Amino acid sequence: MKQCWRWFGPQDPIALADLHQVGVEGIVTALHHIPPGQAWDKGSIAERQSLLATAGYGWDVVESLPVSEAIKTQSADMAAHIDAYRSSLRALAACGIKVVCYNFMPILDWTRTALRAPQPHGGAAMLFDLTDFAVFDIHILQRAGAVEDYSDAVQATAKTRFSAMSDTSKAQLQHNITAGLPGANDQWSVEDVRALLSTYSHIDADRLRANLIDFLSEVAPLAQELDLRLCCHPDDPPFSLLGLPRVMSSSDDYAAVLEAVDLSANGATLCTGSLGVAADFDGPEFVRRHGNRIHFVHLRNTKRIEGADRQKPDFFEAAHLEGDTDMVGTIRALMAEQNRRIAQGRDNWQIPMRPDHGQELLGDLGGHSTPGYPLIGRMRGLAELRGVMAAFA
Repeated sequence: MKQCWRWFGPQDPIALADLHQVGVEGIVTALHHIPPGQAWDKGSIAERQSLLATAGYGWDVVESLPVSEAIKTQSADMAAHIDAYRSSLRALAACGIKVVCYNFMPILDWTRTALRAPQPHGGAAMLFDLTDFAVFDIHILQRAGAVEDYSDAVQATAKTRFSAMSDTSKAQLQHNITAGLPGANDQWSVEDVRALLSTYSHIDADRLRANLIDFLSEVAPLAQELDLRLCCHPDDPPFSLLGLPRVMSSSDDYAAVLEAVDLSANGATLCTGSLGVAADFDGPEFVRRHGNRIHFVHLRNTKRIEGADRQKPDFFEAAHLEGDTDMVGTIRALMAEQNRRIAQGRDNWQIPMRPDHGQELLGDLGGHSTPGYPLIGRMRGLAELRGVMAAFA
């Protein structure tokens, strides 16, 4: 697999030139300054490519070309936003970029309640705590009907925890959930979230899946024509939050969408950490089932923490080889999939991967790194993953 690295653009605290010391082979990035629903132009894409080329890299994967809320809900601006998405795909193809990652999570992108939870070894890791999320949902957001989504035990603990929190702690929790994560498609205030929730009042999982399939029916044929590969990232975490539906949380979810728009351009981003929060996730089986449609891979690991709700577990970002996902077995299956592609004579046989997330270690600590994207933690992860890949080469 091609060993890539997510880089957030000129504002990223990690210098591109330094990544050669890490052994990085390619870059995953996006034009985060362009809002969802607006087209990416060739000039902006070429400018980013030039910046990467000066540092000795190409632009291997777009992550993400965001899907707007208007497309997800099929609201008034949907047609214009789909036209903009198609224009972006044409511009990316004209600049020679082939792989485009996106997600279809309603309102909130990937969600954590703590960005730097202390770990026993002295480092820090991102954490999702259901009780803290209930504090936000019930007491800060004050979503109508929120209490119905939590057990009596979680409700009681959340009430006690909220009562003991300082205003600063409440503001930090709100920030972590609504605006604190890098690479999110949108950043919202509490008022924004309340307003957006009303747009999903009539949308259940079946409707949201149908909207995703409608979107892909509009853009995947163009991607096929342009020799692009679209790949949907799974829900993170893979269960409902804020009463919203999730439609890309399991292998069966992927099967439904990949079969509905049965084009090679319509593919999957395998994120072992997101899917691995679910107790029944089987990484090697996912690769065996969907291998020919996996266009991009996030290799990361999460560790479930026993809590009050087995369907919505607490979890933290574990070291890459130490979480609940069978990382060695998954990499073995991915390397076998690459060999199968080589045997078929595919010119795009190599799967781009990146060491996703990572714990903050050593010099990462003290706020010197972007939450979820530390230098040393990801460097350790890439070294470990590289060793596993070498074993199956």
